[in-house]
Amino acid sequence: MQALFDYAPRYARVLRSARVGFQAPAAVSAFTVVERIKGDATTDFGAPGMAPSADKEAVDAAELDRIRALFRACWRAFDAAARDAAGKERSKGPRGGGRDLERIVQHVLDGDSGYLAAVGWKVEARPDADPREQLKRRRQAILTAMAASARGEIARRGPRGGLRWTPRYFVRRVSWHVLDHAWEIADRVV
Repeated sequence: MQALFDYAPRYARVLRSARVGFQAPAAVSAFTVVERIKGDATTDFGAPGMAPSADKEAVDAAELDRIRALFRACWRAFDAAARDAAGKERSKGPRGGGRDLERIVQHVLDGDSGYLAAVGWKVEARPDADPREQLKRRRQAILTAMAASARGEIARRGPRGGLRWTPRYFVRRVSWHVLDHAWEIADRVV
């Protein structure tokens, strides 16, 4: 809870332009825990590895507009971090390693492809395309997949019977991943 509270100003900066009414809490005690779920290895890594029951709720047209605004705000934060870090030295990771900026961008693109597959959407891979063009195309695919999923146009089960991600869990994972790496980039600029 403390870590989430500590990040509240960062979330507020990202979400300000989305105009979704986010208000950073004044204290950790302001949080209300509505559900506790058992995590897994993904959760241990820091990602939202398990979907809360609220993620099963339907997404109406107004909520879909809100989600689009959230996605765009996260993408703006990522793009700004990448732009600000371009050509600058970055600190190394805890063991002396660390990805360069281009590899982080590629990692986010690869993650987006996996997330699209998890919601039941296919995206054409174009490894020879410019990374900015790839980001643009992948983001459009995310918006299109989100809308199709919210409208019930994607089967809840895949062809092999596995459950696909709900629209709400999809936005949770994509947004988390983009912001995680936006902040990684920003925090490592020397």
